[in-house]
Amino acid sequence: MQKSTHNIWTKPFLMALSNNFFVFLVFYSLLTVLPVYVIDELQVSKAQAGLVTTMFLISAIIVRPFSGKIIDALGKKKTLMISVFFFGASSFFYFVISDFNLLIALRFFHGIWFSIASTVLVAIAADMIPEHRKGEGLGYFAMSMNLAVVAGPFLSLALVQFIPYTSLFLLLASMMVAAFILTFGIQTSSAAASGPKASRRITAKDLIEVRAMPIAFVGFLTAFAYSGIMSFISVYAKSVGLFESVSLFFVVFAAAMLLSRPYTGRLFDKKGPDSVIYPSLIIFAIGLAVLSITQSTIVLLAAGALIGLGYGALLPSYQTMAIQSSPRERTSHSTATFFIFYDLGIAVGSVVLGMISGGLGFTSLYLLSGAVVLVTLFVYRYHSVLAGKKRSGAREALEL
Repeated sequence: MQKSTHNIWTKPFLMALSNNFFVFLVFYSLLTVLPVYVIDELQVSKAQAGLVTTMFLISAIIVRPFSGKIIDALGKKKTLMISVFFFGASSFFYFVISDFNLLIALRFFHGIWFSIASTVLVAIAADMIPEHRKGEGLGYFAMSMNLAVVAGPFLSLALVQFIPYTSLFLLLASMMVAAFILTFGIQTSSAAASGPKASRRITAKDLIEVRAMPIAFVGFLTAFAYSGIMSFISVYAKSVGLFESVSLFFVVFAAAMLLSRPYTGRLFDKKGPDSVIYPSLIIFAIGLAVLSITQSTIVLLAAGALIGLGYGALLPSYQTMAIQSSPRERTSHSTATFFIFYDLGIAVGSVVLGMISGGLGFTSLYLLSGAVVLVTLFVYRYHSVLAGKKRSGAREALEL
C-alpha cells in the first residue's frame, strides 16, 4: 500500500479504526455485563463470576507473545481477517450457551482471537501513519479503543434494563459481522513485511521485542492503577449511593479524553513524549485521589474529567514509544510486547486491588492506585534518562 507522506485520514485508516472500535466495544461490553449475567441468570457465586474475566485475560496473555510470529507467518491482512472472523464467531455463541463451564471455555477461546486481532490492528494502523505524525496518528487510533471503554459499558448496562441478555449478545455479535466486512477494505503495507523471512522455529526474539520492554513495564504499572476503575467503579459508586451517576462518569471521561487528544498527539510529535507523559501521569494520580474521596455526583464527575485527561493520553503515547523503539518490520512484535505487559497489569491489578477493596475499602484502593501512578512517574523518568543517554551516545559515535 502506498502511504501518503502527510495525510492520516485515509479510507483504509478509517476502516482499521472502525474495526478496532467494534472489537473493543464487544470486549468491554462483555467485560461489564457477563459477571452480572452469570450471577443473575446462571446462578453462580461472585467468585465464580470473576472467572469470566480471568479466563479471557489468561488466554490473551498466553497468546500475545506469539502474535508477532503469527503475523509474520500469515501476513497482516490474512491475520486480521482470520482473527476478526473467529472473534466474531465466538461472539455468537454467548447467545446459545447456558452452561457455566462451557461459557468459561468460550471465554478462553474468545480471548485468543481478541489478543491476535488487537495486536495486528495496531500494527496495520502504525504502517499507515506518516512517521513524523506517528504520535498524533496513533493517538487518534487509540481513541477508538478509549471510546469503546465508555460506549461498551454504557451500551450494555443501559440495554439490559430493557432487553434480555441473549438479545444483547446477538446485537454484539452482529456488530462483529460489520467489523469482518470492513476487513476487506483494509489495505496493508508490503514494505512493513520486509526483512528476514520468518523461520518455523520459535525463538525468544519471536515472542518479545526487548527494546519495547522498558516502556511496556511503564504501561504495566499504569494498567495496574487503571484496573481499579475498570473493575470496581460501578461497585464503588453503588456503595456511596451514586450508581445512577456511573454512566455520566464515563461520558465525562470520554469527553475530556476526546477534547485533549488532538492537542496531546501533536505535542508528542513536536516536543517529544516527556511533554505529554509527565503531566498526564500527574493529572491521572490527582484524578484517582479525587475519586477516593467521592461522596457526590459533582466530585465523581470531576474525577472522571481528570482521569480522562490523564489516562487518556498515556496509552497512545506508550504505544507510539513501543513501536518507535524497534525497526519497522518489528512493529507487530513491539505491539504484542506492550500489550502483554498491559494485559498483565489489568489482570494483576484486578486481583490485588480486589483484595484491598475487600479488606481496606475503596478509598484505600484508589489512594493506592494513585500512589502506583506516582511510582510510575519515577520509573518512566528512569527510562527516559536511560533513553536520552543512549541517543547521546549514538550521536557521539556518529560524530567520531
